[in-house]
Amino acid sequence: MNRRDTFEFFRRLAEDNPSPETELLFGNAFQLVVAVALSAQATDVGVNKATRKLFAEVQSPQQMLELGEDGLKENIKTIGLFNSKAKHVIALSQLLVDEFGGEVPATREELVRLPGVGRKTANVVLNCWFGQETFAVDTHIFRVGNRTGLAKGKNPDQVEAKLEKAVPAPFRMGAHHWLILHGRYICKARTPECWRCPVVDLCAFKPKSEAPKR
Repeated sequence: MNRRDTFEFFRRLAEDNPSPETELLFGNAFQLVVAVALSAQATDVGVNKATRKLFAEVQSPQQMLELGEDGLKENIKTIGLFNSKAKHVIALSQLLVDEFGGEVPATREELVRLPGVGRKTANVVLNCWFGQETFAVDTHIFRVGNRTGLAKGKNPDQVEAKLEKAVPAPFRMGAHHWLILHGRYICKARTPECWRCPVVDLCAFKPKSEAPKR
């Protein structure tokens, strides 16, 4: 996809949704870190359902430690891999208390030191809380980047690097939100809904899918 088409691609997504946001619910940076860590191999809807009660009680790493691993498991047992995720959340909470004064750090290098926090999670936190221009490549963005021709790569790091170079300045803050939402609701994994896609003519995917017959 050339520069002109890339600009038009994001212009249309922005026109359709001028203020894109993550669908995860959170009240502060710590809750965002926890929510994103819990969202691995789980839906945002499922995470929000589990964290609604949890976040009403837990707003800080210290409070998470006071809740304890068993208490956390009880709150998130509806989420896949909840046992290992609970261990990671308790461990990252302990590290935040011990080394960061209970505050979430604002650099990728420090964030990825937290147990259960990889580059994707760090990028989400940097973008959604600290207002940095990052590209958190999840399965949706990886698929959309490759399928459309916007940012082809064999792994998430390659797709992220392509997006870093390709996304025009006006759209850099919202780019990963637009791409995630596009992949989640239109450019779906099994059957992309090309008939209602606002960027269908810019997309390299062939053959285009057609609207289901009634």
